Amino acid sequence: MIVWNWFGDALRAAPELAIFLALAIGFWVGAINFGKIALGSVTGTLLAGVLIGQLGIEISPQIKSIFFIMFLFAVGFGVGPQFVRGIASDGLPQAIFAVVISVLCLLSVYIATIIAGFDAGSAIGLLAGSQTISASIGMATDAFNRSGLDPAEIKQQLDAIPVAYAVTYLFGTIGTGMIVAFLGPKLLRINLQEECQRYEREMSVGAPVDGIETAWHQYIVRTFKLEKPGVVAGKTVAAAELMSGSRIYLERLRRNGKIIDFTDDTVLEVGDIIAVSGPHEAMVEWSNQGDEVNDHELLDIPIETVNVVVTEKALDGRTLIDIADLPFARGVYINRIRRGSMNVDVPVQAQSKVYRGDIVTITGSKMHTETVVNAVGYADRPTSVTDMVLVGGGIVLGGLVGSIVVPIGGVPITLSTSGGALIAGLIFGWLRSFTPKLGNVPTATVWFMNTAGLNIFIAVVGISAGPTFIAGLKEVGFSMFLWGIFATGVPMILAPLIGKYIFRFDPAINLGCCGGARTSTASVAMVAEAAKSNVPMLGYTVPYAISNTLLTMWGMVMVLLLI
Repeated sequence: MIVWNWFGDALRAAPELAIFLALAIGFWVGAINFGKIALGSVTGTLLAGVLIGQLGIEISPQIKSIFFIMFLFAVGFGVGPQFVRGIASDGLPQAIFAVVISVLCLLSVYIATIIAGFDAGSAIGLLAGSQTISASIGMATDAFNRSGLDPAEIKQQLDAIPVAYAVTYLFGTIGTGMIVAFLGPKLLRINLQEECQRYEREMSVGAPVDGIETAWHQYIVRTFKLEKPGVVAGKTVAAAELMSGSRIYLERLRRNGKIIDFTDDTVLEVGDIIAVSGPHEAMVEWSNQGDEVNDHELLDIPIETVNVVVTEKALDGRTLIDIADLPFARGVYINRIRRGSMNVDVPVQAQSKVYRGDIVTITGSKMHTETVVNAVGYADRPTSVTDMVLVGGGIVLGGLVGSIVVPIGGVPITLSTSGGALIAGLIFGWLRSFTPKLGNVPTATVWFMNTAGLNIFIAVVGISAGPTFIAGLKEVGFSMFLWGIFATGVPMILAPLIGKYIFRFDPAINLGCCGGARTSTASVAMVAEAAKSNVPMLGYTVPYAISNTLLTMWGMVMVLLLI
C-alpha cells in the first residue's frame, strides 16, 4: 500500500510520467492479437489512460492541443497528393464516392443520437468509435471549447466522449472488416478471387511474354576491346551508343589498365575496354565492332535498390508499360509501388498507373538508378533530418487561417487551429509531391508526428476522463454498443451497392473503395487476404485521403449540429 501511494503521488506530481506510462501500456495491449484482430494502439492507450486516470491526475489541456495539431498536420501531409489527385483528376469518381460514404457515416451517427437521445459528448464518442476515426475527438474538443458553454458543462461533455468511444470502437473495427470482406462479395454477387484474377489479366495486357520486369530490364552486359580505328574508336560515347538500331549503353570504361570516369563527350580510343549493355540482338551486332574479352572487374557493376518518389508531371497517370519505353527506363527492375500515407502496395502490372507521390522501389546499377531518379523525381533515401521550417511554419500558417471566425446566422463558424493545420498539411504535402526542394520530412518523422501526436492526445483524454469513466459506462454501455452496430453497419452495407450501381466501380476494386471511404486499413487488408491479391488496394488510396479529412472534420460538425 505504501508503494502504491508513493507511485500515485509520483504520477500526480509529474503527470508527464502518467502520459508515457499510458503510451507504454497502450501500445503493448494494442499489439496483442485476439485471433486476427488487435485493439490497436489508440484504443489500448485510451483504456490505459482511463485506468491510470483513476489516480486523479490533472494534466494541462494545452498538451492535448500541441500534440493534436502536430498529428493533424502529419495526416494532411501524408494524404495531400492523393487528396488533390482525387479532386482534380481521374480519381474524381472515387473522391465523390468517399464524400457520399462520409456523409452517410455522419447521418447514421446523427440519426442514432437523435433517436437514442444521447448528449453531444456521447455522440462524438459514437462517431469516433463506430467510424474508427479517433482524430474527430480533437476537432470536437476544439469546437466544445469555443462553444461558449459553461466550463462545467464542457467538461461533462468531454468526459462522455471516451466512454462512448471505448464501447463502440471494437465493433467499429471488427464489424467493418467483416462486412466489407465477407458480406461485401455476397452483396455484389461476385467471386472476389476470380474478379481480381480477371483484373490482373487485364492489367497485364501489353506486357512481354516473360512479364513486365523484362520490359524494365531487357539488357545484357558484355565487355569489348576496341581494336579497329574509325569504327567505334574515334567516336564520342554518345555517338557510339547511337550506332545500333537498338540503342546500347556504355556502362564502364577501362583505359591504359585503369577504370576511368567518362561523359557523353568522352572520345573512345583504340585499346579501350568497354562494358556495354543493351538488347541481345544489339550485342550480337556489337560483337563485330570489337573483340569480346573477359574482364570480371569491369563487369562488377555496383547494384543498389532505391526508393524513388514520383514528382514528374509528365509521368502522372501513365502506365508502367508506357514508361518502360522511355529512354531513362533501362537497366532497372521495379520491385514495388507504394501509394498514400499508409504506403499500401499496388500491383506491379503492365497497365498499372503511376501517380505523383507514389514511392517506386527500383533495383539496378548505380548509374541507371541515378538516371531514373533524375527523370522521375527524387530518391527517398534514409535520413534523420527534418525541415522544421516547413513543419513549424506550415502549422502556424494553417493555424492562423483556421483561427479566423466567421459568424453565420449568429453562430461562430471556424475551422479552428486544428482544422487549419490539417488543411495546411494537405497543401504542403501536395506541393512537396512535385517540389521536393520545399523541405524534407522523412517518413519516420511523419510516422512519429502521426502516431505519437494522436496517442498522446488520446492518453490525456483517457487520463482526464478516468474518474467519471466507469459511471458513464454503466449509464450508456449496452445501449451505446447497439447503436454503435447501427452506425457502423448501415454505411458499410450500403457502400458496396452504391459503388456498384451508382459509381459503376469494377468489382475487383469496389471493396477497396469501401474500405478507403471508411479509412479502415484493416478491412482492406482482410479483403486483400480473401482475394489473395493486392488489386483491391487500387481503390483504397483516393477515398482514404478524402474520407480521412472529412470524417475528422465531422467531429466539429457534430458539435455544431447538437449544441
